Amino acid sequence: MNWPLPVTLTGTYAILAPLSKAHGPDLAEAAAEGDLWKAWYTSIPKPSAVPAEIDRRLDLQEKGSMLAFAVLTPNGKAVGMTTYMNIDPVHKRIEIGSTWYRKAVQRTRVNTECKRMLLAHAFEDLDCIAVEFRTHFMNRQSRAAIERLGAKLDGVLRSHQRTADGALRDTAVYSILPHEWPAVKAGLDFRLEENR
Repeated sequence: MNWPLPVTLTGTYAILAPLSKAHGPDLAEAAAEGDLWKAWYTSIPKPSAVPAEIDRRLDLQEKGSMLAFAVLTPNGKAVGMTTYMNIDPVHKRIEIGSTWYRKAVQRTRVNTECKRMLLAHAFEDLDCIAVEFRTHFMNRQSRAAIERLGAKLDGVLRSHQRTADGALRDTAVYSILPHEWPAVKAGLDFRLEENR
């Protein structure tokens, strides 16, 4: 079952476009800004590894377990990546994850609007029964951002995965359910309108 299908989602501050190899140069530049790949609690490719990461995501998309997006500014420059992942077409559950942005757009309306577009598509178009977010337990910046969305902590998967250096990762799992979406949506809309 081919679900969900690739789609372009367009907002005021960002565009989510199907990821392609053509986004590679912009994304390598984005990864280089601020040495993002050096953060031990997340997985951002080195600039030289961006083409391989694009290939990996597109391969998972071909297998039906991921739908990959490039995050573009309104002028069309790629400034990050995000995905629907751990796709369950039978139960209509997805995870929003493997997200990263160049340093210049972190903590701006770009992330808020991207999450708003992905959640709206998941609940309003795809009829999802749950949308999950997962992050390293120690990634306080990511956990705070997920909690600001209005997602609820489901629990912590202890020793859930091995990181690239072989260390064990505890994973914090959050979710938003359909009946929670209207309040989450209102909160995101308020944040996008603030100081406009």
